[in-house]
Amino acid sequence: MDTRPAPSEDQIETGRLLFAGPVEFIMGVVDLKGLPPADRTEVCFAGRSNVGKSSLINALTGRNKLARSSAEPGRTRELNYFTVGEDQLYLVDLPGFGYAKVSRTQAEAWMKLTRSYLRGRPSLRRVFLLVDARRGLMDTDEEVMAMLDGSAVTYQVLLTKVDKLNKGEVDALQADIEARLKKHGAAHPLVLVTSSEKGWGIAELRAEIAALL
Repeated sequence: MDTRPAPSEDQIETGRLLFAGPVEFIMGVVDLKGLPPADRTEVCFAGRSNVGKSSLINALTGRNKLARSSAEPGRTRELNYFTVGEDQLYLVDLPGFGYAKVSRTQAEAWMKLTRSYLRGRPSLRRVFLLVDARRGLMDTDEEVMAMLDGSAVTYQVLLTKVDKLNKGEVDALQADIEARLKKHGAAHPLVLVTSSEKGWGIAELRAEIAALL
């Protein structure tokens, strides 16, 4: 039996209202000097290329073309900034990892940018680490979790594409990952489950983010 606390109706409504307000892409950042002022709460999305970050951001904001997904995995090569509400929140889409067909030098540059951002952004409240439910935690996810453990920022695993599994499989995967997260000091203890295609878990994720404001 799932005993995870569900958000209240008020929390769901607060999340809905936040994302019902203005949402727009404002910039792609290629180095830390280009970051906008740290003047509001910030959350970011990390994950392997093709894990569904763009689809999730579009579902979360209710804008089908806000974040562009690509047929070429690893195409996101910047920290893409979106502003939400009346200057209330930044959503940040981090470069995907694990698939990009680029040089080792370029890949290392992306990772250095990401690592520096995670360690030095005072307004960053949470990293959502997206994991494809069909694949579970992979070695590259574990590597990123180790990096996040050393970055002094809370991160939370978020399963995507859970509509591709049956409920028993999702529940088992969720429980397994939550057990493994106990070994990671910076990890939020609860794993969220979503399906951008079906809209599952989107209202709960909005509520989770709104609660960070």
